[in-house]
Amino acid sequence: MPRKVSVVFYRTAGGAEVVLDWIRGLDDADRGAIGQDLMRVQYRWPVGMPLCKPLGHGLWEVRVALPNRRIARLLFSVRGGKILVLHGFVKKTQKTPADELTLARRRDKEFGIEEDEGKEDGK
Repeated sequence: MPRKVSVVFYRTAGGAEVVLDWIRGLDDADRGAIGQDLMRVQYRWPVGMPLCKPLGHGLWEVRVALPNRRIARLLFSVRGGKILVLHGFVKKTQKTPADELTLARRRDKEFGIEEDEGKEDGK
């Protein structure tokens, strides 16, 4: 039986599930494609190309081919044996936009801060 890696979606300090909300806002076919590829990562981690690509500094992307020849990306990191899904977007250019990477890296740092605070609180 394959090992399943837990998936955790980014939440804002106020509790908003921005990545899940983005996914929920897509149509059924797009949600299905994203769910299938994320499940492949979850059950096969570590995964390389063509499904996952390292982006440096611990950041990875899931490369999702959506219906109608569109492309989506889920940006994530792996920490504490969990896949931390930080950001998702539909790609419109060949190269991943710098602002998308910056946002994912900022969110990843927030996860790290939360983990450190949890350790200090004895959690």
